[in-house]
Formats: sequence, structure tokens, C-alpha cells
Amino acid sequence: MIALGTGRMAIGIGRRKFISVLGGATVAWPLVARAQQPERMRRIAILMNYAEGDTSAQSDLLAFRQTLRELGWTEGRNVQFDYRWAAADADRMRSYAVELVSLTPDAIIANTLPVAAALKKATTTIPVVIAVGGDPITGGLVTDLAHPGGNITGFIVTETSLGGKWLELLKELAPDTTRVAIIYAPENPNHMGYLRAIEAANAGHKLEITQVDALDGPSIGRAVDAFALSSKGALMVLPGPSTNVYREAIISAAAGGRLPAIYPFRFFTEEGGLASYGANEVDVFRRAASYIDRILRGEKAGDLPVQEPTKFELVINLKTAKALGLTIPESFLVRADEVIE
Repeated sequence: MIALGTGRMAIGIGRRKFISVLGGATVAWPLVARAQQPERMRRIAILMNYAEGDTSAQSDLLAFRQTLRELGWTEGRNVQFDYRWAAADADRMRSYAVELVSLTPDAIIANTLPVAAALKKATTTIPVVIAVGGDPITGGLVTDLAHPGGNITGFIVTETSLGGKWLELLKELAPDTTRVAIIYAPENPNHMGYLRAIEAANAGHKLEITQVDALDGPSIGRAVDAFALSSKGALMVLPGPSTNVYREAIISAAAGGRLPAIYPFRFFTEEGGLASYGANEVDVFRRAASYIDRILRGEKAGDLPVQEPTKFELVINLKTAKALGLTIPESFLVRADEVIE
């Protein structure tokens, strides 16, 4: 009897231990399952006003994705990207803005001010980060750079005072210049600000100023060809989606007309333009990635200050200068951040 009772007691104790272990397992299994669940996938929309095959735009986005990866956001693991390419087509840009907003992304990258303006009309809640834009106050997107409020912030790459700087650089490169054709992007809200700065700088030079709308490649070519028929002319290219998209036509027309030209970004000079002075777009896209990271981690776009450019690059293409028969002053070469030979 004692043995039987002891056996029953042992069986009872073993059964209780088994139930206890089993109960512990029922608690542990969900914890393991939760630990193995994939990270929440975040969605970033990107609206570019360039063509998809644009090499400069692809370099910008490569830097953007690399920076995000360094910050812990890996495509396919915890972030996905939706791209749209407007190629300086205003109707397409507005349509893509509405389309991307309908996808309800966590944030949107807007390259250029017109893109940001189209997105503002489509959403007042989804965070929008401007990469490579002009002054958003002039564009009516924010009222204060330090405290933008709303859903829009980002990075300025140009300022209207550069209009005067570009004119001075152009005169330094080609002192005999008496006529300047300004190729501008009609969709750029900062256009008038650039013109005022150019007019102020021109007070001491008395140059003849002509404006050329960058509507499309063929019309730019015809306008520049006509301008080049008279001597002592030069070109100034203002920033904007259309001047960027049609830059091949602009650079080609300048070379065909043997016209010295100053451009707003280094990629113009890398592709055969004479000289450029402006911010580095790749660097700005890296900085834009840091804002996207902060937004994904809970900060509000309206609390992130709009940042102005901190450094401008002066780049000169000596091969192009030689083709134009120009002798670049040594003082200019010394100041250049890069000399392309």
C-alpha cells in the first residue's frame, strides 16, 4: 500500500510538472513568434521632375538610399520606395502627385519647388521633404524657414542673390561680353528674384539682357542659334526643372554658337558646360535622407527647419574653354573647387 501510494504520488507530481512546463511553453511560444515577425515596412514616395534615365538624378537617389541604409533603413526589409518621373511635364507632375498621395506613404521626397507645390495641393498631412529646391517662402509653401509648420520642410540649393554672382563670374570668364541670354525655367517661382539680382549686378556693366524660356529642347536650340548670330554674346542658365531636363540641348547650343555659359549646378559642367557655381545636389539628397529618418522615427516635418545652402562649388571645364578659345584667368582657376581637363 505504501508503495502504491508512493507511486500515485510520484505520478501526480510528474503530471503537475508536465502541466507546469507545458503552461510555460504556452507563454514562451508567442514571445518567440513575436520576436521572429518582420519589421514594419515603411513607404517612401519619391516624385522627381527629371526623366528616369537622367544620370544626375540617379546619382542623387543612390546617395539618398545609401544614407538611409546607413541610418538603418534597408530597401525590402523595412522600407520600400515608390518612384514617379515627371520629366518637367507640369500635367504629369500634378497627376503623379495625386497618385503618390493616394498610396498613403509615410513621407514623400520632392525634388524641386514646383513638385513640392503640386504635393501641397494634394496633401496637407503626409510629410513632404524638399530636396534640391528654391526658396519655399517665395513659393508660398512655408511662412518661416526656422519653423515651417504644416507638412513641408526640406533643403534649399539656390538663393536669388546668386543671379548677381553668376553674372559677375560670366564677365570674369569672358570680359568682352556685351550681351547675355538668360535661359530660365518658367515654372520656377524664384525667377523674378534672380532677375532682380541680375539687374542690380548689371548696373555697372550695362549688358544687353535677353530672356529665353526653356520650353523644350528644339525651341531652346533655335533661340540660342538666333542669339549667337551677333557677336560678344554669352549664356546664363537659371535653375529649374526644365533647364535641368533640357540641359543637353542647352550645352549643345552653347557649343554650336561658341557662347561662353555659366550654369547653376556642377552636372552641367561635367557634361560639357563651361562653368558652374552652385550647391552640390548629391550632398543635399544625403541631408534629405536624414530628415526622412527623423520623420520615420516620429518627428514632425513642420518642426524641422528648412535648411539653406552652406557651401557652393565653383567648377570649370578647361576642355570646353579651349574649344571656345577662352583663356581662363589664373585667379579663377585658383578659386575653383574642381577643374575638369
